[in-house]
Amino acid sequence: MNGKTVFITGASAGFGAACARMFAAGGNRLILTARRIDPLQHLQEELSPHAEIHIIPLDVCDREAVQGAIESLPERFRTIDVLLNNAGLALGLEPAHQVSLDDWDTMVDTNIKGLMYCTRCILPGMVERNRGHIINISSTAGAWPYPGGNVYGGTKAFVTQFSRNLRCDLLGTRVRVSCIQPGMAETEFSKVRFKGDEAQAANVYRGTEPLTAEDIAETVRWIVSQPPHVNINTLELMSIDQTWGPFAIHREQK
Repeated sequence: MNGKTVFITGASAGFGAACARMFAAGGNRLILTARRIDPLQHLQEELSPHAEIHIIPLDVCDREAVQGAIESLPERFRTIDVLLNNAGLALGLEPAHQVSLDDWDTMVDTNIKGLMYCTRCILPGMVERNRGHIINISSTAGAWPYPGGNVYGGTKAFVTQFSRNLRCDLLGTRVRVSCIQPGMAETEFSKVRFKGDEAQAANVYRGTEPLTAEDIAETVRWIVSQPPHVNINTLELMSIDQTWGPFAIHREQK
């Protein structure tokens, strides 16, 4: 893993920041992007003694901004070996007939379009060099439904299927594609989902030992460190305190 150039979206907190720390410890060059510049600057200060860091305030939903950011990378950062498509979010748990359409738009724009834009801009260079690794962060919500998951689960199902289709398109190249599907993990995820309601967010993890951002970073490290001929296609992981539920059944009261 040493000496690679790694592009991470959503690097300001959670999975992205933990993965940045993991890659920096291995002596890699990092391109860290997020909408919030202050956390990126703090992370850059923290990691600069260990690795070369280039930060970009970037909204992955902005197609032209993504293209411009990648085209204007400094020379030493242009050969991207690993793309970690981590930027994403869930908003709300309302049923589909009550949810905000703005929230649906935001999830589609970030979780689907943002991932598409970054992949499309970076992938041609990997194919040309005949090496590289794209790692997409999906979710168990992309495979297992739950009430209120509606569009969030749909966007993550897209991430999983898009990852599989990329593998098909890249057959015959040495470019790898992996998809990680984490279950319940304690980061800023629930705080964002409930729009800053810390009590509601904390209740999600009450009485459990959820996954951590560091657990996901360790998973990414393991995936990337496999021999070049090994591709980890899809990897689902949950806390031991989480599993699937029984089928829900509505019974009429007589």
